[in-house]
Amino acid sequence: MSCEFVTQLSKLRKLSAESVENTKKFDPFKEYLHVERQVEKELRELLRDINDRQGKCLVLLCGSAGDGKSHLISFLKNSDSEQLLADYEPYNDATESAEPTMTSIETLAEKLSPFNDENYCKHLQQLGFEVDYVDPERDGRVLPEKVFDLLRKDTLLVSIMHVNNETGAVQPVQEVGDYLLDKDVFFHVDATQSFGKLVDELRSLKYDMLSMSAHKLGGPQGIGALILRKKRYKLPPVKNIMYGGPQEHGIRPGTTPVALVAGLGKACELAATEYKKNAERCCAIRNCILQLLKESSTSYRINGDLQYCIHNTLNMCFDGVSSEALMLATKQYCGISNGSACNSHSYSPSYMLTAMGLPEEQIESSIRVSWGPLTDIQLVQVEFGKMLRYVKSMQ
Repeated sequence: MSCEFVTQLSKLRKLSAESVENTKKFDPFKEYLHVERQVEKELRELLRDINDRQGKCLVLLCGSAGDGKSHLISFLKNSDSEQLLADYEPYNDATESAEPTMTSIETLAEKLSPFNDENYCKHLQQLGFEVDYVDPERDGRVLPEKVFDLLRKDTLLVSIMHVNNETGAVQPVQEVGDYLLDKDVFFHVDATQSFGKLVDELRSLKYDMLSMSAHKLGGPQGIGALILRKKRYKLPPVKNIMYGGPQEHGIRPGTTPVALVAGLGKACELAATEYKKNAERCCAIRNCILQLLKESSTSYRINGDLQYCIHNTLNMCFDGVSSEALMLATKQYCGISNGSACNSHSYSPSYMLTAMGLPEEQIESSIRVSWGPLTDIQLVQVEFGKMLRYVKSMQ
């Protein structure tokens, strides 16, 4: 046996012994908890940075924006109006009558979806709450004055979808938030479509609760967040909807999905630094689509007002062309739809366009087109152009 081999064997035995010793010291459970807590901490900091740099908020991780909105039901149904305001001390007013009244909830989300938010509202109505809906105007936006006119002494909540997922209409959340700032009313914003896109507007927005989903800003499906902001030094008294572990301050128990948390954190990190560049890319694609429409000689109209639409969504009507037929005939060119993804299993006319007061024949000829910052503009020119040529042949 050569001396060199003996030396190498000795080194190998030494390394093996050190490896065994290190293994004894290594606790995989403690290491997992360390990684989990670090990932969670970084995500919460990123969510605060992209949405609320003042840091006066509590970030609760949940399954999605819809999961977050379920917590709104919990804090309402677990208290009557008198008790809820008592729990939230800064909202007390000694001049108000102490007599219990029927709680009213103002919910405006442009005639809520029958498969999404309306389910929440129907459930609350079954519990005895009163729910008022506010329809949008023909431009796709809700008039703030219509909301203000419906407010009552016992109104608890105003909830609004920041950006409509069918038309891309940006709702007047700034005006509503400013008006409700000194009112005894909670304000919730569904920022699913705007989080990571309209960053500057969200940072200056006055709200009590905001919900978001990761997959709408390039993160993984299955995780979102409910952000609770302090108002008058107190957080909204959100209640838990499930019971179990102490995760998320006991409000949302369950094992933390570290991989999803990390994915949401990375998406927020990228959005915080690239949202202006992403907006420019999306605006360029929208301008490209609008130019193609003008040059196509087709009979079309845009549903909603472009000056109020977000830069990555358009809803358009091609006169005399069935949206269902168009989707089937051009699916090799474009992935268009005649409604939101949330209602993809429904063949009923668009609830949003119906609420806007559009005639049925216009609704049946309308499609929704959306894109992201990674969409290839040259591919859009080619494929969307092919679809327009088909539309022209049908008209």
